[in-house]
Amino acid sequence: MISGFGCAALALLFGYLAMFFWGSAVAAQSAGRSVWLFSRAKGRDRLAAMGFRAAFAIAFFGPLVWLAIPLLHKTDPLWTEGHAVILGLIGVLVAGLGAMVAFAAQMSMGSSWRVGVVGGETGDLVSGGLYRFSRNPTFVGQAALLAGVALAVPSAPTVLAPILFMWSASTQIRSEEAALRAAIGSDYDRYAASVPRWIGINRKAEP
Repeated sequence: MISGFGCAALALLFGYLAMFFWGSAVAAQSAGRSVWLFSRAKGRDRLAAMGFRAAFAIAFFGPLVWLAIPLLHKTDPLWTEGHAVILGLIGVLVAGLGAMVAFAAQMSMGSSWRVGVVGGETGDLVSGGLYRFSRNPTFVGQAALLAGVALAVPSAPTVLAPILFMWSASTQIRSEEAALRAAIGSDYDRYAASVPRWIGINRKAEP
């Protein structure tokens, strides 16, 4: 079985994804163009795009499949049958915080929001709000969301999901940084020198 906290974490994941797609539609309307670049990605970026999709899919559907097929969850050493109540509570809190951070970071991008990366398709640099503490707060929030789901519903799929997500995010970040440096130049270099890639306290940029 899945505990109440596990169900809550999965509901948070579903709700976040709904908000993610809605926010992306709002950004596309504001920008007057599609913000979805996954289909135009190449090489490792295409693999990263597939990894993002797979990570969220297995985090949500994995526990449901495990629950529907007893053989799968009975042979999964991570499956707790809903008994890890404290872990579930922590997981829901982490997932909820992650969802809020990810969505807030996404909406603060406005028309600069993009899903994927393609050279020449970057928006304006956003450096305020959550972007003062992380150059990639959306990814930080999404990683926390998936980690929270893994804590609330421990299983092979939910543990695999954040690992796959982090590989995909790390891969895309390298491409995004190259694209932003090419498009924005020294302004991005100064921003990158003062704000951590993931999360932390602002560093003083070199003059």
